Amino acid sequence: MNLFEEARQERQNIEAPLAVRMRPRTLDEFVGQEKVVGPGTLLRRAIENDSLTSIILWGPPGCGKTTLARVIANLTRAHFEALNAVLDGVNDIRRVVAAAKERRAYYGQKTLIFVDEIHRWAKNIQDALLPYVEDGLLTLIGATVENPMFTVNPALRSRSRIFRLEPLSESHILLLLRRALEDAERGLGRYNIIPEPGSLEHLAKIADGDARVALSALEFAALTTPPEPDGSRRLTLAAAQEAAQKRAVIYDRDGDQHYDVVSAWIKSMRGSDPDAALYWLARMLYAGEDPLFLARRLMIHAAEDVGLADPQALVVATAAAQAVERVGLPEGRLPLAEATLYIALAPKSNSVIKGIDGAWAAVENERAGTVPAHLRDASYKGAATLGHGKGYKYPHDYPGGWVEQQYLPDNLRGKTFYHPSPYGREKDLVQKWRERTGKHC
Repeated sequence: MNLFEEARQERQNIEAPLAVRMRPRTLDEFVGQEKVVGPGTLLRRAIENDSLTSIILWGPPGCGKTTLARVIANLTRAHFEALNAVLDGVNDIRRVVAAAKERRAYYGQKTLIFVDEIHRWAKNIQDALLPYVEDGLLTLIGATVENPMFTVNPALRSRSRIFRLEPLSESHILLLLRRALEDAERGLGRYNIIPEPGSLEHLAKIADGDARVALSALEFAALTTPPEPDGSRRLTLAAAQEAAQKRAVIYDRDGDQHYDVVSAWIKSMRGSDPDAALYWLARMLYAGEDPLFLARRLMIHAAEDVGLADPQALVVATAAAQAVERVGLPEGRLPLAEATLYIALAPKSNSVIKGIDGAWAAVENERAGTVPAHLRDASYKGAATLGHGKGYKYPHDYPGGWVEQQYLPDNLRGKTFYHPSPYGREKDLVQKWRERTGKHC
């Protein structure tokens, strides 16, 4: 590296955001993932022994995936290459592979390739990397915010160990914030910032486990606070609140957080917990989830988990969907909340989904029986001569509007798909049906 390059690199380090400047450089500086990379763990031993095999780091934004890769780069004797799946593609893989072959042939040196946001690579790009990971030319470190079981090719995934990183706790983020205030070289130590009680705690809380959010807010609040006569800067709670403005909710509309939070919302309604159901709904709306998607899920859930125990639930959910479509947000959160509460409070029955799933399985697995002759359409010309409709008993001609006759195909005769629950409105419907037909199911 020449003097001009050194000067450029030094200037870049000085001008980089605080979150970048304060990235840990060693494993001892790395905090918040003790279960994955703490003393004595498998991954830490592999890093310290420079015997790392291909790994995939999976976790939410700001939990330390890229930082850990950079720490590994500082510790390994292997050559380290970094790619970003948003910007780089097959041609970049070819460039890395060509250089790695020369490096191994002439110097016997291994190559580590770090691929940030690997989930963004299409299947064909991941396939281009596979042969070189398989034969050991490249050791992969992949980073992803999405579940690699769904976003990384099975063949590539099977050759890598997956390590899940968790959101940082508030105490870990507080540690990073205080470290940034004390570090005069890379952090804000030269500004002599004095945080008032509650200011750092607020930044740690609003970050929701994302260190970048907290450090960026700290830098903004600190640098926009005018110095006191003695040269110090007082970081007030008001300044911290103004710098952060809006709580950063961890939620990815296309990734794991989407599926996990939706699942929690649905399971809270199914479990008849109105408070939890409202919380998960609010979290999704706050993070920008599509309200029409939520409306569709409400309609499905009303039929699946409330069903005939309270048929009105589907009516309420459908009305909420129509209301949201017409009024939009923010007012649309009200009908969504009303439907969420109605479903959470309603009695529960899954007889609808069990019934249709049972019938569906019969269609898939049983021989397709013919429609009984008396049920066939007799309205078209010549149908009567074929015996269609012959022997059909019109229920309205009989007391109670019901008469015993066969409706299922011969091979499924006597098969039961509907198993009613004894809850809510369904109990009354089934009781009246039994009284009218004398049937039991």
